Amino acid sequence: MAKAQGLAMSWAEWAGHDATSLAALVKAGVVTPAELASQCAAAVGMLDGRLNAVLGLFDDAIANPDTDGPSKDGRLYGVPMFLKDLGAGLKGRLQESGSLMFKGNVASVTDPTVENFLAGGLVPIGRSTTPEFGMTFDTSTTYLGELKVTRNPYNLERTAGGSSGGSAAAVAAGITPISMSSDGGGSTRIPASFCGLVGLKASRGRVPRPIAQSEYITRISIDGVVTRTVRDTAAAYETLTRVPNGGSFIAMGRPPAGTFVEAIKRDPAKLRIGLSTGMWGRETPVDNQVAARVREAAALLESLGHHVEELDEASICDWPTMWKGYITQWIGSRAMFDLQAADKGIDPKDLHRLLGPMTYRHYVAAQRYDKYDILRMMAANNTTTRAFGRLMDRYDVLLTPSLAIRVPQANGPYSLLQENNDLDGWVNFLADACRFTMPGNETGMPGISVPAGLDADGLPIGVQVHGSAASEPLLLQVAAQIERAKPEWFRITPAVHVTTG
Repeated sequence: MAKAQGLAMSWAEWAGHDATSLAALVKAGVVTPAELASQCAAAVGMLDGRLNAVLGLFDDAIANPDTDGPSKDGRLYGVPMFLKDLGAGLKGRLQESGSLMFKGNVASVTDPTVENFLAGGLVPIGRSTTPEFGMTFDTSTTYLGELKVTRNPYNLERTAGGSSGGSAAAVAAGITPISMSSDGGGSTRIPASFCGLVGLKASRGRVPRPIAQSEYITRISIDGVVTRTVRDTAAAYETLTRVPNGGSFIAMGRPPAGTFVEAIKRDPAKLRIGLSTGMWGRETPVDNQVAARVREAAALLESLGHHVEELDEASICDWPTMWKGYITQWIGSRAMFDLQAADKGIDPKDLHRLLGPMTYRHYVAAQRYDKYDILRMMAANNTTTRAFGRLMDRYDVLLTPSLAIRVPQANGPYSLLQENNDLDGWVNFLADACRFTMPGNETGMPGISVPAGLDADGLPIGVQVHGSAASEPLLLQVAAQIERAKPEWFRITPAVHVTTG
């Protein structure tokens, strides 16, 4: 291989490999995991000053990629990745959740999701950025004493999304082909959409929660990855779905080995596809360019033999009930900051200086909910989940936008740092944009965002395919079929990239 700057390969070669092909090179003895880790670290040094996607590198893991025990038998052995600085942690590594309240926090255990990454052979070499506690899709923080804004490689004035913004920016820029994400309101699918990537939110219970959590307490969130290719997502899910015995309130059982990578080798049978670019109970229409891209994807799927039918969105569910239940969970769960503060010996009266402005407003607003609101929220979840279940008896998958908006400014109106005092207005603004992602978190249904080309400003637009519970193999099949039919949607190089320096 031609080398660049003393590295294992040129940047063009590096960018031409996804995680699956890099792992194949390691297995063939063409490159070593240490060489891949060094190349990834060099890419961070070259680009992260502009992107602000990486919080720090694990120098010991770069020097010796076997430090944290990745399996040499893993399908992706030797491929470097970043751990999102939120949720599942790696023992002995910093995990600060984007918050001053957790500054300097070191994970005391390795959580099951990270064990699964290691079982797959992936090598964590650093941490990627996240907004405070993942509470928005703009990845901007000040907890390190300075403003840190994660930027989109396609246009540095725009956000990379969030809350897995750092991972998405790094993958889109070619720093690494795969990185950790998590999704409680769209935080895998949103940055995938904004950065032209593949992002699968799995079914509730399909991927393990951190040891200290369960679906019973945090039903909306689930870990995952962002990648550039469907086959990398499929390969990652071969081990991501290992849930330890007793480790899931909603036990789904692990799929047979090879389920995901085998599924994408063949096209799905003719599908009944429900199409919607509508209001979904919100107040503003979908951006016209976004809606047009979804309809282009619908036409593509029809040309591939599927039956596409416009949804009557009013019949999907009782939208006021859905949104009230989700927003009660979204705001009300921030009462947990009291418990987290107590665990750290922090007086709750000090939270105003330890939490960012919008995060603190969530905490204050959480106090307005009582036990009856929680019971109503649980009843709303039941009503909404059953309604979507009835819908999915009529359709194999749904096709919608990933987001109702195009890529917004970085540290703009969706940032937790802005000083808007109207929390309810801000949350509704957020929900308007996320109308097609948040219902999947409420119901536990899986969904995958895939690229659908660029808008008039040269920024990515994603489309989303939703499925019934446990239908991840089908969603990956559909995504792979789109990728084969429209490879150009998946192969766009952003302005800030390893090949452009």
